[in-house]
Amino acid sequence: MQKDTCHIFISHIHEDDPKLNNMKTLLKKHGCTAKDSSINSTKPNQANNEIYIKNSILAPRIKWAGTLVVLISPGTRDSKWVDWEIQYAHRLGKRIVGVWDYGANECDVPRMLDLYANAVVGWRGESIIDAIFGKTDNWETPNGGSRPERDIARHNC
Repeated sequence: MQKDTCHIFISHIHEDDPKLNNMKTLLKKHGCTAKDSSINSTKPNQANNEIYIKNSILAPRIKWAGTLVVLISPGTRDSKWVDWEIQYAHRLGKRIVGVWDYGANECDVPRMLDLYANAVVGWRGESIIDAIFGKTDNWETPNGGSRPERDIARHNC
């Protein structure tokens, strides 16, 4: 039974490209069709100029999305692109949701995600959907356990 369609930008590292379809399949299995505007191997970015990539390729795709979803894997922490995407989404007032990679052990999250995430959830369809649509602001461990509450920096425009 179809519940919703969500417009998301999945922030991730290149090595995690194959996992994007797994996430979209999981969401669909739980009744949510994910329209994803992120750059991946099926829609490669051939540009070399960092400013052009940020302003002309990534920015419009993040603006289009209702929610920035960050796929958290061990390599995500060190990605300057993931941090930039999170900062940009935050400046736009977008909802920011971290999703632990399937089967992930807890690893360090990107610094910007730690600062600006509205929610971080495990690899469970209903939890991801609830976080995307703002029905939960939980900060969970990869297996879905609760983590202590934390303050999130919020700024009014």
